[in-house]
Amino acid sequence: MAAFQMGSGHAVPMSLFRNNRDRAGKAILKELLPGLKFDGNLLVLLEGGKDQSLYNTDVDYVFRQESYFQYLFGVKEPGCYGILTIDVKTGAQKSVLFVPRFPNEYGTWMGELLGLQEFKTMYEVDEVFYVDEMSVYLERASPKLILTLSGTNSDSGLTLQPPDFAGKEKYVTDCDLLYPILSECRVIKSPEEIEVLRYVAKVSSDAHIKVMRFMRPGRMEFEGESWFLHHAYSVGGCRHASYTCICGSGTNSSILHYGHAGAPNSKPVQDGDLCLFDMGANYCGYAADITCTFPANGKFTDDQKFIYNAVLDARNAVTESARDGVSWVDMHKLAGRVLLQRLKEGGMLKGDVEEMLEAGVSGVFQPHGLGHLIGLDVHDVGGYLPKEPKRPAEPWLSKLRFARVLRAGMYVTIEPGCYFINWLMDRALADPNIAKFINVDMFNRFRNFGGVRIEDDVLITKTGVENFAIVPRTVEDIEATMTCKYDSPV
Repeated sequence: MAAFQMGSGHAVPMSLFRNNRDRAGKAILKELLPGLKFDGNLLVLLEGGKDQSLYNTDVDYVFRQESYFQYLFGVKEPGCYGILTIDVKTGAQKSVLFVPRFPNEYGTWMGELLGLQEFKTMYEVDEVFYVDEMSVYLERASPKLILTLSGTNSDSGLTLQPPDFAGKEKYVTDCDLLYPILSECRVIKSPEEIEVLRYVAKVSSDAHIKVMRFMRPGRMEFEGESWFLHHAYSVGGCRHASYTCICGSGTNSSILHYGHAGAPNSKPVQDGDLCLFDMGANYCGYAADITCTFPANGKFTDDQKFIYNAVLDARNAVTESARDGVSWVDMHKLAGRVLLQRLKEGGMLKGDVEEMLEAGVSGVFQPHGLGHLIGLDVHDVGGYLPKEPKRPAEPWLSKLRFARVLRAGMYVTIEPGCYFINWLMDRALADPNIAKFINVDMFNRFRNFGGVRIEDDVLITKTGVENFAIVPRTVEDIEATMTCKYDSPV
């Protein structure tokens, strides 16, 4: 049986992608069949990712496959196309892969070139041709309709452009119907996908623990990043991270997407700092996204315990309540309610918690949504599809990346946080509808605190959640874990 595997890492069977194709084909027919007025072949045509040069140099970015193409074909090479042929009358499907044709001299630079039969065996598709043979294949297939892929990602706002191909003008094509169908297919994970996600979360969890044991005052933030990446790749076979590692210490821990080019995890870690490290490995295209917050010196201060435990209680409330049939918006509200209650009990807030929630006070401390779908993309597709609930209009809910009712088989992050961000604090104090709930002196005392986030990757089930992030979470467990130090990543 063909499989993707890096070293001793998880063997991902090509049946995963074959089953995805079968599922997608059935979903397409179910959605479109009532409106189809023909018998014959319906074709789904997808274009894989391409090599991209670094500006105008002859150096390429390290290639990562386009996610929809990965979902259906699992192909690691760039420059490919894939076709799924569906017989409208019988539902029979056939998968066809088109690979680039390279001259023999490419073997000097790329190694021995694979033949068509080798690609067929490796990816368990029905047929393989060269890309330059696709127009002949289409003429022979004589499709009544070709579905191509185009749609706007609700997280990035970027639109996937439909592919061009030779002879396109000869056929009836549609680039709008496919995107919501395939996106919805990706929302519910198959058993084989779940095992890949479980694996990459375990690799990421182990890497986080190594980083926690390594970090101490005097280290650089980027050293933590390097340890994570080293373990993920050398032990887990994860060549890629799912996103740029966020390794914020001190006040940097309140910067939600720290680690970008202008702030590349470059600060020395100080005694007394909290470290908020948000890092996730990627394996066979599937993502992990885990955040750990811990004290650089291995011991929480009283203020750090106060904020950390408030966030932990919010996380625990959600993990105990989330399950099939529960509204994600309600889970966000639950996390906010618990956070506000704990901050009130600690003396930072005053007044009625429900009134605070309605006024949007929780958005002062947690300006992001509770979490997001995760899978082949770290912020996975399916959030705001046409048939799903729209983005909430309230400012403190508008950052939610989806507003759906949870279903068994969804894979989501649960990541409540509490941050002290100066401009948000200033705005809160200037708004009488929010300031009336704040004990100003204590609030201002936390201006240089930074932030806390606890992020787990969980599978939604009929009765609850299964957490794939296996890392220490309580204050006591974190402090115990950090008593064991590592000086070398080997």
